[in-house]
Amino acid sequence: MSDAQKGPVFTEIVLEVFKLGGLLVSEGDRMGSEYGITSARWKILGALSLAGEPQTVPQIAGSMGLTRQAVQRLVDAMQKDNLLLFQDNPGHKRAKLIRLSDLGKTVYSKLYDKQSGWAKTCSAGITQAELETTLSVLERISGTIDR
Repeated sequence: MSDAQKGPVFTEIVLEVFKLGGLLVSEGDRMGSEYGITSARWKILGALSLAGEPQTVPQIAGSMGLTRQAVQRLVDAMQKDNLLLFQDNPGHKRAKLIRLSDLGKTVYSKLYDKQSGWAKTCSAGITQAELETTLSVLERISGTIDR
């Protein structure tokens, strides 16, 4: 297949990813509603949990593909809701380090368990090889765009 022929297929993939992104946000909102968590807040909890150490707003934004301003608004609200804790950053006077509170850890753990069951249901009928190929291709596309 020539590059000219790949362009329209790539565009179809982009459109399908946009559609899937919207569906995933809706599902995340639905799963998180029991805990008062939106998909956006869940992303923050996940970024902090996956990092395994406190993060700054720019670090969270970079890992999740969000703007710093959006992350700042979310973490401020989540701190007020006792999901996050701020601590001084020895490497920077103004950029606080953010970590999960005990409540944040508990909520994230419950959401993780809920999402794990959902993932098993959604992946039924798709082979391991298909999932691994999809992941690999999406990572390559992300890497090409995020240079």
